[in-house]
Formats: sequence, C-alpha cells, structure tokens
Amino acid sequence: MVLGWTPAIHRIKTLPTGAGPLPDRTGLVCYGSETGNAQEAAEELARIAERLRFSTRICDLNSTPIRDLPKHDFLAVAISTTGQGDLPANARSFWANLRSTRLRPGVLRAVRFASFGLGDSSYSKFNFAHRKLYNRLVQLGAQPILAKGEADEQDPEGLENSFLPWAHSFRDALLRLYPLPSGISPVPEKVFLEPQWFLRQAIGAPEITLNGKSGPKADGTDGLELEELPLPIPGSKIARIESNTRVTPETHEQDVRHLIFSLAEHIPYGPGDVLTINPKNFAEDVNEFISLMRWSTVADEPLLFEPSGSLVDKAYQRPVIAAILGEYSRLTLRSLLTNHLDIMSIPRRSFFVMMAHFTDDSDQQERLLEFADPQNLQDLYDYTTRPRRSILEVLQEFHTVKIPWKWAATLLPTIHGRQFSIASGGSLKTPSHGGTRIELLVAVVKYRTVIKRVRQGVCTRYLASLDSGQRLSIIIERGGLHITRAEAEKPVVMIGPGTGVAPMRSLILERVAWADDQSQGRNAQDVLFYGCRNEKADYFFKDEWKRLHDIGRLDVCTAFSRDQQRQKIYVQDRIKEEAARVFELLHERGGLVYVSGSSGNMPKAVRAALAKAIEVGGGINPAEAEAYIVHLEQTGRYKQETW
Repeated sequence: MVLGWTPAIHRIKTLPTGAGPLPDRTGLVCYGSETGNAQEAAEELARIAERLRFSTRICDLNSTPIRDLPKHDFLAVAISTTGQGDLPANARSFWANLRSTRLRPGVLRAVRFASFGLGDSSYSKFNFAHRKLYNRLVQLGAQPILAKGEADEQDPEGLENSFLPWAHSFRDALLRLYPLPSGISPVPEKVFLEPQWFLRQAIGAPEITLNGKSGPKADGTDGLELEELPLPIPGSKIARIESNTRVTPETHEQDVRHLIFSLAEHIPYGPGDVLTINPKNFAEDVNEFISLMRWSTVADEPLLFEPSGSLVDKAYQRPVIAAILGEYSRLTLRSLLTNHLDIMSIPRRSFFVMMAHFTDDSDQQERLLEFADPQNLQDLYDYTTRPRRSILEVLQEFHTVKIPWKWAATLLPTIHGRQFSIASGGSLKTPSHGGTRIELLVAVVKYRTVIKRVRQGVCTRYLASLDSGQRLSIIIERGGLHITRAEAEKPVVMIGPGTGVAPMRSLILERVAWADDQSQGRNAQDVLFYGCRNEKADYFFKDEWKRLHDIGRLDVCTAFSRDQQRQKIYVQDRIKEEAARVFELLHERGGLVYVSGSSGNMPKAVRAALAKAIEVGGGINPAEAEAYIVHLEQTGRYKQETW
C-alpha cells in the first residue's frame, strides 16, 4: 500500500492529548504556486510530515527568510513553472534572495531538503523553475534527501500519477533520516489530524447582513450583491468596469466577452502582462452548500479565525488565508463560501481521505475510501476529473458527509485568482482623463461533460455576470512573454488563434506606439496568424487589423476552420503556406516568434509548422530546421504563453 494506506475508518478519531508532534522535530514546507496545484501538493507533504510526528509550518516561498531554512529538520518545496521558465509570483522574491552573490557556497550545508516540480511539457522550459531552484539549493550546500520529483500537466492520468509515488518516497526518506523513538508510531490514516487553525463565533458581535450592518440574517437570494465592496486581496487595486460586451453572436456556440476596466491611478503595464481576478461563487451554489452541510443557523454569524492551543508560535505558523481574513471585517460562513472557498473546484484525492472522517454511513465511507486509495487513481480520475465533478456535486452525492463548520476554512480549498492576458496596449492604456485603462478578451467557459451535465468556469461565469459601474479587486502582474522595447527593431511572427489573440493585440498596439515614437516612423513589418471557427462569428478585432494593414503596419493571415465544407484549415496550415515569408522574417531579419492561446494540441502543431516553414523556406533538411527552432527557444526568440 502507498503512504501507509489504511483501508477503513470506523469512526472519527482524533489524536489523544500528548500524541501529537514530538519535541524538537520540525519541518518547513514551502510552495511557489500560480493556480494552487503546487500549494495543494505542499499541503499533502505537510500532512505526511505531521503523521510522522513533525511540527510543520507551511507557507509560500516569499514568506520564508533564507536564514530560517537551517532551523528545521527538513525543507520540502513544491513549485510550479510559469511563462518562459519563470518562478510563480509568490516565489520570486525568495529566488532573488537565494541568487544573491553574498550567499557563499556551503552556507546551506545544514539544510536537508526535498523538492517537487509541477510543469507543462508543451513548454520548451519544462519544470525549469523547479530545476534551477533545486540546483541553486545544492550549489549553496543544501543536501537532497531523495531525488527531485516532477509532474507534467499533459499526463493523461493527472499530476497525482507522478506525485503520489514520489510522496511515498518522501515519507520513506523522512523515516529513514529521522526514525521515531521506540514505542512511537506514525499517526495512522484513520486518525483525523485536526487543522491548526479554526473558526469560532465572535461572541457579542452583531449578526451580519448584505451591507455589513446588524439586522436579520441574509439568505443570499440577492446573488452577487452579497458583497458590495471589492475583496481585500493583498496587493490588489480597485478597478471599475466600463463595459462588458459580448462580441460573438447569440447564436454562436461560445460566449466571448470584451471587457474594459478603468483605474483612477496610473499603473504601468506592457504587452504580455496579465490581469489577476479573484472570482466569487454564486449565491445559489453557496446556499446549496450551506443547506447540505446544515450550517443555516450559523451561516451569517460573525466569526473569528484562530489558532489551536497547540501552536507554539502562532504568528510564525499563520497560514496565508488567515492573513487575508484578518483584514476582512465581515467574516461569516456565507462570506467565506462566497469569496474564499472553492466549492466548485474538482476535489483531489486528499479531500476524499478527509471527508471519510465525517460520515456515519458505512457504505458511503467505504466508497470515499476507495476513491482515496492511491491504487485507485484511475477510478478517481473517472469520477472527478473526467466529468469535471465539483466538490459541491461530490457532497451532494455523498450526502451523509457533514463537515464541522469550524474547520471549513482549512478543509476546503481556497479560491485562487485567475489570470487573463491583457488585450490593450499603446494609446489604449491611458484614457484622455488620466488613470489606467485595461481590456480583456475572455471566452466564457461553458460545456457539457461526458455525464451530460453543464459545466461553467467559476471566474468566466463571474465576469460575464458583471455590469458596467461595478467595482472589483484586480492585480496587474508581469506575464511570461518578457517583451521589451529593445525588440522593437525586429519583426515579429505572432500566432494567436481565438482569444489567444489578446496578448498579440497588446503587442501589436504597443509596437505601433513604439514605431510612432521614432522620428523615421518605420513600418513594423509584423505578421499575425489568426485562426477561429467562422469569419462572421469570432474574427475578433477585424476592423483594427484592416486599419493597421492599410497603413502598412501589419499583415494578417487568417484561418477560418469551419468556413470550408470539406477540409478544415488551421493556423499551422497558413504558416506552412507562408514558409518563404516566415523564413525571411526569422532568419534574414532576426525576428521573434510569439505563440499564445490554448495549451492543447495547438502549440505543438504550430511549432511543427514553423519548423516545416524553416525547412522549406531555407532549403534545409528537417534536422537542421529543428535545430534552428531549438536555437530560437534557447535564445529567447521563440516565446509561448498558453492556458
């Protein structure tokens, strides 16, 4: 069995007094995460360590001073890779400190560590952030306790297919290096590990209604009016929605929105940068969850988030969500479920492990444990990931599970902000009255699954519901394309099908502005390969492209895949047709390639088409063409941003 797996839990058991972590046995578990996957992996590693009687601290890498690394028995890191081999935002300041020339080789020789990377093999710099972090730790003297592990987003069986075997090896390594004293055993799976932080009622505080004033309890029927003020997201700015326009016909199969935001202050941004938005759950889903858990009587009571009495250093151990909620003046179960807890996400294996503790129904408990068994990953995938089943839907089916509300904020996953490529650039960035203007092009995620249920993306559904004049918290972050003005003299080949054209539009408009700033006013000589289903339905920014073409700033090669009765045409077909021009722009003029859009088959097909264009246009063999593409990637002239 994997991870000391126990096949049955007869009733909820918690650790008896004095049976928790052993004295002077501590672990530090850190993560660098964009979407939450690395954070969830880190949380699983922390639970493994806690069952081995370690007192663990879990936090993002940016919250970890390098001087603290040697203070613990071990360091465990889970980190994802973003953009062109970059570290996630919540790991970048740690990485900057770790790269300091003031750190001499051997300074971390007292550190024993384990690291796991999460990446996407469709990118040329697969798991690059993890590898350079691992190498730097070793360079500074840190000692790995086992081989580094890596997972691939493209793995058809999911990230856990790679993570769970590695986590098993991680557990074995800890036990080998730090054996438990005689008579002390690891905490078995059937024993529930109480979260280190919990919710309690704020005694004496008034009940909270929709507008934050005392009065009768709210039932959430006013939907998104539940929270009138923008969320207090650390590092965020307040933006106003100027317009939210559907740009595809009502009869079209996909709802695509062009959103325009304004900010009162000037915030610089460039092409390739992203806008992070924290969505909210809808009232109907929140109400259903509250009813299902039987939390109605406490749903609108004011709450406090507090540590358990067992924590020695409460400030040091404080989790990220506690820091966020500490600034939140209207904390209730309803506000938590609306704004912070991701009840619409797909549950991980660890969720089923925990939920098995909260049912008295033996049949449902047995089924939960079957899904939680690491040997049944395929069954779990077929039940959750393949049909995109949400936590809410799982709990509707396992209706006897009742989560204690005091642990809701630590047992349920946190809503993570979603990133959207900014579609504005050049003169569009600054309105005439000042401030900042930001535009997005967003496809609303809505589809029917293999079990015939309609699924909607949490964030795009939220964005589609917003009206002009509403305000929300946003964060502008640097994207992964690393576009600079120094590249303005070189032509670019852009491939951006569908909503992937958003960052390409930002780049095009910025390059036009850069060219206009030059006295000679030279033409950009840029090419955009754009693809969509139908010219009349989803040819976004068509009029802009025509205007730029007419003044000699841009050529657009289009591929409308559904406008032909027979063979479908895609952007990769147009790239091959334009082999001579592609070769000239890249080889003769030293141009750059930018690819953005879906992370499915498109990036690999585009890369293969570019290699073919180089082969044909340059009259070279396939091996030489492939070597040329690799050279472009290695020298930063081939950049990709997919989602």
